[in-house]
Amino acid sequence: MAELKYMSGFGNEFSSEDPRCPGSLPEGQNSPQVCPYGLYAEQLSGSAFTCPRPANKRSWLYRILPSVKHKPFTPVPSGHLTENWDEAEPDPNQMRWRPFTITKPSERKVDFVAGLQTVCGAGDAKSRNGIGIHVYTCNTSMVDRCFNNSDGDFLIVPQQGDILITTEFGKMMVEPNSICVIQQGMRFSVDVFGETRGYILEVYGAHYELPDLGPIGANGLANPRDFLCPVAWYEDRTVATGYTIINKYQGKLFACQQDFSPFNVVAWHGNYTPYKYNLENFMTVNCVAFDHADPSIFTVLTAKSTRPGVAIADFVIFPPRWGVADRTFRPPYYHRNCMSEFMGLIKGHYEAKEEGFQPGGGSLHSIMTPHGPDADCFEKNTTAVLKPERVAEGTMAFMFESSFSMAVTKWGLETCQRLDKSYYQCWEGLRSHFNPNWKPSKQ
Repeated sequence: MAELKYMSGFGNEFSSEDPRCPGSLPEGQNSPQVCPYGLYAEQLSGSAFTCPRPANKRSWLYRILPSVKHKPFTPVPSGHLTENWDEAEPDPNQMRWRPFTITKPSERKVDFVAGLQTVCGAGDAKSRNGIGIHVYTCNTSMVDRCFNNSDGDFLIVPQQGDILITTEFGKMMVEPNSICVIQQGMRFSVDVFGETRGYILEVYGAHYELPDLGPIGANGLANPRDFLCPVAWYEDRTVATGYTIINKYQGKLFACQQDFSPFNVVAWHGNYTPYKYNLENFMTVNCVAFDHADPSIFTVLTAKSTRPGVAIADFVIFPPRWGVADRTFRPPYYHRNCMSEFMGLIKGHYEAKEEGFQPGGGSLHSIMTPHGPDADCFEKNTTAVLKPERVAEGTMAFMFESSFSMAVTKWGLETCQRLDKSYYQCWEGLRSHFNPNWKPSKQ
């Protein structure tokens, strides 16, 4: 396949037209009486019309047929994709999952939608306030069917296998160690190239944005220029056997049929687009004297709540970096948090738990549940010679952090059969070093 092209920037006003149809974008207006090439004009709104300009999100799509041309939606099985947060009893324990199982193609074919499974979440799509954390495990591409999420935005984190995402705005290739965001209402289809696995952070009622930098200044963390959005691409394809649109609506799945591909957008303009980002481009900020800065310094994207400084969800990474802090226990500190922390591992070994936490697995430390380095990590790092060293080389761990108190689904607790019930034992070896006769050393 020819190398895909992209446009650079975060939240920009973009415009794009497929080069096969030059001049397909109307000049000087959005909805002319007759569009170039006989196209239909359709607006996709990602915010209320009256939102302040900095928060107003919309794009105009110029397509061969409008998306309204379809048969009625009917309910279809949702599998293990759910918004039922009451199907299992609350459990405040530390949780860790072994790598989530990918069905072998010889057993059955599973595409992206069929392979969606909800691990945990909170809130309500109907009231547009909440999150869902899912994994996807699949082994085959979507054929003559696409997905759109009417409930919220998907932040997709591939862990194993590249995914080629075709959207109404164009195509994106998203590899492990990159992420993409498909915003609310955008139709997309996923092609895979073998056994494939990844994580999804879904937010209802807010869109992801770059975190404020405060005293860091104008530059750093995820820079806007490193985000990429696709360029226009269309197919004028009739599907006599029926093309299926799968719609996630109020936590349930619905499907409808139409006789043409939905990826028939010849041109578009606006600031409401899908986008992707390579995590290797993250400009890490870290402590260069002593102690720890809090992990919020590793925030890539945030979905803000109405409370200043409190996120519905943050996407945080722990990339390769230098550790130089003097007189300091360098691994993450022991912690009880008013936020929920779900962690995943794309590759490598997480610095605070080198054993047991594996790529393709996950962990959940719920609100006020204690967590921190295991016993081996503590012993090793309290006696280590402190010198500049590379931390997390060859590793990429991440965290979905949320102000919501998340419930774990029945699939996450039981059905997946990946919950590591011995997780608590990694702290059993912690021993008391208390010495009541300790005296400070003489300088």
